[in-house]
Amino acid sequence: MMTDPISDMLARIKNACGRYFETVDIPSSKIKVGILSTLEREGYINGFKEIDIDGHKFLRVELRYYEGRPVINMLDRVSKPSRRVYSKIKKVKSVYNGFGIYVLSTSKGIMSDAEAKEHNVGGEVLCKVF
Repeated sequence: MMTDPISDMLARIKNACGRYFETVDIPSSKIKVGILSTLEREGYINGFKEIDIDGHKFLRVELRYYEGRPVINMLDRVSKPSRRVYSKIKKVKSVYNGFGIYVLSTSKGIMSDAEAKEHNVGGEVLCKVF
């Protein structure tokens, strides 16, 4: 049994980017779809789609590269099962002077820190992307 499926997803994406894979398959869940949708809106991945492999649902993520280098340089989990991190939107700092994003789980869905500031909602800080 996997204790932290979000960390597993982030590790799979980091490892695939490090090996310059075009796609990576991840077991599907609603929160992973929300995180991947945010990464797609912000331009960190080309897209994703749900596929069925042997009766199990997976998400096939198309990774993005720019001039031969992965767009995702860093993908870190902030809130963990052992230590949840919640933040008001006014206390969320920018990642690398605005070049990166935080992905937050808010009462209005999963969104980036910029979208959360527009909606003026805080929540659980899931991960940091640069």
